[in-house]
Amino acid sequence: MTHAEIHLVVPGRLDQRTGGYIYDRRIAEGLRALGRPVTVHSLTGVFPGPDAEAEQALEAALAGLPGGATVVIDGLALGGVPGPARRHCQRLTLLGLVHHPLCEETGLPPERAAELAVLERSALSACRGLVATSAHTAERLREWLRPTPPIRVVTPGITVTAPGRPSPRAVATPMLLCVGALVPRKGQDLLLRALTRLRDRPWRCILAGSDARDPLFADRVRAETARLGFAGRVEIRGECTERELSELYRRADVFVLPSWYEGYGMAFTEAMAHSLPVVATHGGAIPSTVPASAGLLVTPGDVDALAEALGRLLDDPELRATFARGAREHVRSLPSWEAVSGQFAAAVMELGTP
Repeated sequence: MTHAEIHLVVPGRLDQRTGGYIYDRRIAEGLRALGRPVTVHSLTGVFPGPDAEAEQALEAALAGLPGGATVVIDGLALGGVPGPARRHCQRLTLLGLVHHPLCEETGLPPERAAELAVLERSALSACRGLVATSAHTAERLREWLRPTPPIRVVTPGITVTAPGRPSPRAVATPMLLCVGALVPRKGQDLLLRALTRLRDRPWRCILAGSDARDPLFADRVRAETARLGFAGRVEIRGECTERELSELYRRADVFVLPSWYEGYGMAFTEAMAHSLPVVATHGGAIPSTVPASAGLLVTPGDVDALAEALGRLLDDPELRATFARGAREHVRSLPSWEAVSGQFAAAVMELGTP
């Protein structure tokens, strides 16, 4: 059976090492493995916009496609520049891929959040349907997008198969690993503040993730690390390759990411696949991504609770081992990327059918 080509539109390079780009890339690879032809269109410009270059790039990509083409547009490329989608929505089958609403990014000034909400509503309402990467994101879209286009939920898959840790790791200096771009939403500044309450305990902490997405925030994190005297205890690695990140997961004893909000949180599932106990928050979709059997969740922004949760795991290797087993058991129930790609293909077919 010959399948119609799917056009996947993404903001910038597809090889970037964040959850959204990894999801997009794995879906494109999975669809091709299933025999579904996929063409990726990488846009130039500043996202989410509004940005003239980004809007022109999206306009050119859509204008160059034949009538009736199925086009999946990543929400970061779509949400801030609704014009091209609204101009081509009658001619093309447009589907939005939403990782989380852009207007809910942490740290946005109220006027900027309001601007993005208006633009995003206009852009998403031009789509025939939406694919959300978590049930939480789908629910948020239904709450503020009226009328709501049809939505299908396709969560990320799992591929990491690191060996489990059958016994407690009573190490002299436990290693804490935090994986996420240095941006306000990920809460690395909160983590540093929590660690000041744990100076009396032995630990090391590695922050792994791009420092180029919000250079001002990244500079603040570096400056705060120095001010607190954490040189030698806190290491800021920057963006890591897949192999480097896998090695960090293998060496770590606790995974911590105190995000204010996550649309899903792929770093959590990767950590759990490496049998790491998790310390996180209740922000966004995290409670549905990290079960109680795998770690401790605290209120977003509560530095005292974050320090207490980290202290419990640092002090108790048996508790770390219990959560490690719970984490590993949980990821066994998650779908593979092959299965997720099949779900995505089905969602595109259903949403794209008039």
